[in-house]
Amino acid sequence: MDDDALLALCHQVADVVPPALEAVKDLTAAGSRPGQYAVDLAADRVVLEVLDVPGMGVLSEESGLHRPDSPFIAVVDPVDGSTNASRGVPWYATSVCVVDKEGPRASVVANLATGVRYHAVRGGGAWRGTTRIEPSACTEMRRAIVALSGYPGHHLGWAQFRAFGAAALELCAVAEGMIDVFSVGGRAHLAPWDYLGAMLLCTEAGATVADLEDRELVTTEFAARRAIAATATPALMVELRRSAPLGNK
Repeated sequence: MDDDALLALCHQVADVVPPALEAVKDLTAAGSRPGQYAVDLAADRVVLEVLDVPGMGVLSEESGLHRPDSPFIAVVDPVDGSTNASRGVPWYATSVCVVDKEGPRASVVANLATGVRYHAVRGGGAWRGTTRIEPSACTEMRRAIVALSGYPGHHLGWAQFRAFGAAALELCAVAEGMIDVFSVGGRAHLAPWDYLGAMLLCTEAGATVADLEDRELVTTEFAARRAIAATATPALMVELRRSAPLGNK
């Protein structure tokens, strides 16, 4: 499949989730395991139908790894921020990233509450709808707006912080300059479906992305968890690493 076909497939994944969520009568209803909601399962079912195409593997938060030997693996979080969705907080998303042997190839992150949609293809820049995006020029933590998943053991020197509850959208916010830093903190680590789609947005936009424990971020292992951070500029990443946000080094 070429870039256009892969990106179109990602958009199809984002297209089918809103109707599936509308069919769920109780957004607070639990799923089949702790921390899972009925909306997660409803979204996963329709996403898997879209991704059931020749040559496409799938790694889904809700249903695991399918066809692992495929040349393309679609890493998908059907509803990132499902707790927000269950409470009516308008900050939750579908994130899908197609990974090939060279890494992330094409991705879409769609805010399911607002309809805002981000996309990227490797080598083609990062986009919010039809507008190309780029990060802020912030270089100092003392001036930075920082979004967190988890909470660090001490103050990192930020100007202000936020905790929105959907990592894919927070990473996109770094890519488009809405915030300056996104980082895990404390014991928080994220799975590939949480970050891969938006990671491609960040790198294509020109933001800096790293694992704070210096591990490879591109993985399709179900059990993999990473200490991901993204910053608007390399200088901010240097300062963030110096602050040891995990609090356990």
